[in-house]
Amino acid sequence: MKVGIDIPVPFVEHLGICLLEKTEGLVRLKLDAKKELENSWGSIHGGVIMTLLDVALASAGRSLDKKCNGAVTIELKTNFISVANGNVLAQGRAQRAGRSIIFSEGEVINQNGDILAKGTGTFKLIYPKDP
Repeated sequence: MKVGIDIPVPFVEHLGICLLEKTEGLVRLKLDAKKELENSWGSIHGGVIMTLLDVALASAGRSLDKKCNGAVTIELKTNFISVANGNVLAQGRAQRAGRSIIFSEGEVINQNGDILAKGTGTFKLIYPKDP
């Protein structure tokens, strides 16, 4: 499985986030647990979980507009529900789109399908500059 998403983001690649599925308004990602991503208790660090949600939600929003070449986070809210031990999956769904602002929601789950974190976010879509 190729590390990264559909646009080059070095930090995403460094973490090892992989794109599993991208359809209009829906993105699914995978992150394999590794020592470098752990907190002091041996589970995946909360900041990594938030990053995974951020990428999933922003990517779901970007999937609605093929001309868009990026998205920046305006607001991200995360509720941590359970400890993230082992590999995790994230799903992001675009809920509402304006001309350049997207609202998305999603969750991070473990391999058993248990919800570990839920999140909502607002993103501004970025477009290439006209020549």
